[in-house]
Amino acid sequence: MQAATIRSYNAKVDSKKRITLRNTIYEYFHIEEYEDGKIVLEPRELTKPFQISQNSLSMLDSSVDNFKTGNVSAPLSLSSYTDIE
Repeated sequence: MQAATIRSYNAKVDSKKRITLRNTIYEYFHIEEYEDGKIVLEPRELTKPFQISQNSLSMLDSSVDNFKTGNVSAPLSLSSYTDIE
């Protein structure tokens, strides 16, 4: 099922090969160009890729402190998952 058209207008490429999108709610787009000249813009919302929450950071710090003080569990045997024992 195709999405309904909400706006239709013509745009002209400027001297720097740019076009202007009017009243768009997105700032970033993924662009696909086809051999027949068709260009498809798909909206994208970018996020910070390596952002770690404060809660996760405090859990990591706590785990490292436990490791340094020797407060760790017994080693796990993974022999049932491999041929090596």
